[in-house]
Amino acid sequence: MALHIIDEANRCLNCKKPKCQEGCPVHTPIPRIIQMFKENKVMEAGEELFRNNPMSTICSVVCNHEMQCAGNCVLGKKGTPVHFSSIEQYISDTYLDRMEISKVEKKNKKAAVIGAGPAGMTVAILLAQKGYGVTIFEWKDKIGGIMQYGIPEFRLPKSVLDRYKKKMLEMGIQIRPNTTIGTVLKIDDLLRDGYASVFVGTGVWKARNLGIHGECLGNVHFGIDYLANVKAYNLGEKVAIIGMGNAAMDVARTVLRNGARQVTLYARGKTVTASSHEMSYARLDGAEFVFGKEIQRITEKGPVFKNSILDDNGRVIGCEEEEELVEADSVIICISQGPRGKLIRTTVGLEGSKKGLLVTDENGMTTKKGVFAAGDVVHGSKTVVHAVEGAKRAAESMIRYMENDNC
Repeated sequence: MALHIIDEANRCLNCKKPKCQEGCPVHTPIPRIIQMFKENKVMEAGEELFRNNPMSTICSVVCNHEMQCAGNCVLGKKGTPVHFSSIEQYISDTYLDRMEISKVEKKNKKAAVIGAGPAGMTVAILLAQKGYGVTIFEWKDKIGGIMQYGIPEFRLPKSVLDRYKKKMLEMGIQIRPNTTIGTVLKIDDLLRDGYASVFVGTGVWKARNLGIHGECLGNVHFGIDYLANVKAYNLGEKVAIIGMGNAAMDVARTVLRNGARQVTLYARGKTVTASSHEMSYARLDGAEFVFGKEIQRITEKGPVFKNSILDDNGRVIGCEEEEELVEADSVIICISQGPRGKLIRTTVGLEGSKKGLLVTDENGMTTKKGVFAAGDVVHGSKTVVHAVEGAKRAAESMIRYMENDNC
């Protein structure tokens, strides 16, 4: 591995206008990091990576690199791009355990963070580094959010989240697991108890349904629920997955690793939202893909489809009359998720969009004064690095808000 990343580092052209950096949502200073690595300044490079992106150790593993840094590398136009992710993974993984927690002057203000996913963890770390007291309220028993309960172990070892938790506790961040805000405790209770600002990073955990007959049958499940607790399911040998996004690829690969013999993913059109990289891995693992199938209903024997009718541009404009039953032991619906509505229902002044996503301004503040939000709960299901991007902006706004005595 070390030889490989040294070779990769030596391939970098150190462009004056690095397209790779522009392609990264958090604009990681890639050429500078690579140069520091080549000068054996691994800890200094790790410190800069962490300062720019506290989730660097995780993003180096799970980011869609082919669409971001690697996908924008100039060497990729005629050949093979520099795989910065491998270099970043080595540096950030080395740095995470060795990083020293700087002692900072403690401020007399504290912030509440609702949700310990990538956005919440990022905000908590950034605020703690500035001396603010931070308490995270997490509705599950472990931190990580989608990284813990939505990304399979074979893609992201959960031990890295345990390492993050250790560092966060060293920073003085307090964590309240199994605590849902919006039921017994509400946002107004947090403000009442002296939190100067509140950050909401609760993600999107409510599965989107198809609205068809058969979704309540015992052989039907939702992808987001399945990934959260794989061992609780007995799916059988033949599994049909409705949807072809990145999450569906994770579901398919996980199902195959847990006893299924045949896994098929179905899409109504010819285009999919999953990256070609994730589809390639799913195909290598044994998943099959069927396009142009419009789901009609689900039976105890499996899903029923009609063939989609496509226009010249490949858009679905209807479906044929004849139906086809595909026999399957289980059906998993994986067509995106939406937010849970507890916070909006229990917080006066907190507004959501038609889809239930929180409404924020350009600074990340919601419609309720002192309450900020970022990540999937604002923009819908996206990647870890996009959550970090919004969380950084929200953290800066929270600091300005608290320092200006608005609270």
